[in-house]
Amino acid sequence: MTNPALLVLEDGTTLRGTRFGADGETFGEMVFNTGMTGYQETLTDPSYCRQIVAMTAPHIGNTGVNEDDPESRQAWVSGYVVREPARLASSWRATRDLDAYLRAEGVTGIAVRGTRLLTRRVRERGAMRAAISTVETSPDKLLGRVLASPEMTGADLARVVSTPEPYTVRPQGQARYRVAAVDLGIKASTPRHLAARGCEVLVLPATSSAGDILASSPDGVFFSNGPGDPAAAGYAVDAMRGVLGAGVPVFGICLGSQILAQALGLGTYKLRYGHRGVNQPVLDLATGRVYITSHNHGFAAALPGATTGPNDPGEPPVSAETQGPSTWAHVPPRARQPFETPYGPAVVSHVNLNDGVLEGLRLLERPVFSVQYHPEAAPGPHDAADHFDHFCALLGG
Repeated sequence: MTNPALLVLEDGTTLRGTRFGADGETFGEMVFNTGMTGYQETLTDPSYCRQIVAMTAPHIGNTGVNEDDPESRQAWVSGYVVREPARLASSWRATRDLDAYLRAEGVTGIAVRGTRLLTRRVRERGAMRAAISTVETSPDKLLGRVLASPEMTGADLARVVSTPEPYTVRPQGQARYRVAAVDLGIKASTPRHLAARGCEVLVLPATSSAGDILASSPDGVFFSNGPGDPAAAGYAVDAMRGVLGAGVPVFGICLGSQILAQALGLGTYKLRYGHRGVNQPVLDLATGRVYITSHNHGFAAALPGATTGPNDPGEPPVSAETQGPSTWAHVPPRARQPFETPYGPAVVSHVNLNDGVLEGLRLLERPVFSVQYHPEAAPGPHDAADHFDHFCALLGG
């Protein structure tokens, strides 16, 4: 086999393939992404820090890599698994092929026929530690190093991927609003969406205090997506509480939504294999509208009164097969009632129609809301872009 490579999961599952990307050895949490496009945005999404990502789409790399689509300053995935690398990059926007990009970024990958098997294994047994190596030939030796590698639970990664210094993204023309955005792993598309709506966006490091955030006298505060265990980001929860106490409008997405949940007194927990892809159906409980959304998260906020997933014994199981898109029939009972927080009553605003996971929160007496998914998409559908409009409406209020 030319350029052999080895993939080993912590349960001992072993797949052999060929090198794709950089030579070497890498460790991370094995996850999968169901998107059929947008691989460049996936690679540069900071939320994938310390994860090995398997793409379920069979052909990856068809359109090469360009200079316009990166979502951050570097590729953040620890490793990359594909079934069939494109032999030719064909796009007028491409400046190089994907293999060359991965090598330049130092991302070790593997091309392997068993991506379907790999995806099923992760679905059945959950996300787990893994390694890709082009230098080790013994699965047993590589497995030993996998078992010694750090787990994602307890990992504080927001401060790893965040900007070290503040920077500003300005709109064309005169700014209507000033937004302070806490970078927990922000994607470049997010401040661009806000700037397109007339916001001057001051992007701040993840560890910024409430005082740091409020020092610029923002009209509103945004808490971004990001990697790692939300329970390990206590500094962000403290900052969120300080901002909530100031009464300014707040919008959080993904990790930012989990940070809001903790500030409101809810718990967080690790999902079995997470939500990663561009086709997750989410129900808006206020309107009955279903958004098809872009996701990338391995943790979630617990429903009020719960410590883990959406179902208690005696509650109906939540599944895509048994529920309709705009009915309360299989929404967990605890998601249907307001709950008290230190900042007044709140409601669960959105739930995932695949598994009932909490997907959004809203305070009833303050201009504060969050969603678990990515309204900026990049990649993905633009169904939820109106959340930015809603946030800007709050800024003007």
